[in-house]
Amino acid sequence: MSFPSAPALPAEKPEPPLDRPFYDAPFAAAVKRGFRKYATFSGRASRSEFWWWVLATGVVQLVLSIVTEAFGYDTSTAWQHVGGFQGPGDAINLLSSIFGLAVLVPQLALTWRRLHDVNRSGAWILIGLVPVYGWIVLIAWTCRRPVLAGRRFDLA
Repeated sequence: MSFPSAPALPAEKPEPPLDRPFYDAPFAAAVKRGFRKYATFSGRASRSEFWWWVLATGVVQLVLSIVTEAFGYDTSTAWQHVGGFQGPGDAINLLSSIFGLAVLVPQLALTWRRLHDVNRSGAWILIGLVPVYGWIVLIAWTCRRPVLAGRRFDLA
C-alpha cells in the first residue's frame, strides 16, 4: 500500500537586485534590505518591504519601552538627573534613543522609496509634518498598490 506524497512546498522567490522593489518580500528579507539600502533615496520600495520594516522597528521600540518602564524609569523626572545614570532604566532609555536614531535615516529613505512606488515624489514625505492630516495621507499612500508609472523613479 502506498501513501500519496505531500504536495511540494512553493519555492521561495529569488530576491531581486537592490535597485528594484521586492514585491511580496518575506519578513527577514525586507528588514535586511532596509539596512542594506540604509540611505538610498532613489528607486522604489514595495509595500511588503515598507510595512515589514515598520513592524520590526516598531516592535523593537515597544520592547525597549516596556523594559525601560519595567525598571522604573520615570520620564517626568528624567531632566532632574542629567549628570549621570541613576539606574538600568537610564541605560535602556539611552539604548532606545540610540536605536531610534540608528533607524531614522533608513525609515526616511524607505518611506521616500515607497512614495516613488505609488508614483509620488519622495518630497511628499514632508506632508507628515502636518499633524494628524499629513500622517493620514502618508499612511494612505504607503498602503496603496504600486502604480506602473512609478517606474520612472527606477535607476534605469
